[in-house]
Amino acid sequence: MIYGYVRPLYDDEKCENQLHQLKNKCGEIYIENHGSPKKREQLEALLMGLNNGDIIMAERLFALADTTRHLVELLKIAEKDGVTIYFLREGVQSHELLSHSLQHMMTLILQFQTDIVKQSTLLGLAQAREQGKSIGRPKKSDHNIKNAIAMYHSGHFTLHEIKQETGISKSTLYRYLESIDHP
Repeated sequence: MIYGYVRPLYDDEKCENQLHQLKNKCGEIYIENHGSPKKREQLEALLMGLNNGDIIMAERLFALADTTRHLVELLKIAEKDGVTIYFLREGVQSHELLSHSLQHMMTLILQFQTDIVKQSTLLGLAQAREQGKSIGRPKKSDHNIKNAIAMYHSGHFTLHEIKQETGISKSTLYRYLESIDHP
């Protein structure tokens, strides 16, 4: 039996791209309802129902695994159970001896690691927003900015003195000055 596995990813939140890639290739597709690495119930159900000779297809390495360690664990399970895993984007199968160059393999691993970081970052940002936390660098107070701009335009203060007095760095001051000059 050929099974597909998809989950929401940072660049495919509704799994549309993954489903498009797998729809005519799989007898059954397991669809996770979240992109978090925790409580991946559909992945667990898929792994529990595998038999010798079955095939798992995933659109890419990161669709199936969350970390390189997780990927290695899944590959070991597949080998032990006599299951083959196909990663379509990378064109890699778990049971094949790879004839790719080291440079190509490192590129695949680098993309996998990049996907991990992007997914983790976006999940963390969404969770922080849900908790009402502000995202990004804190804004400088309007009073300090106005004071720094006034000091700069007076011509009586050095950039170092402006920073000492207001806490506004040179680059921040110039950014605000530029926004005033070019609204």
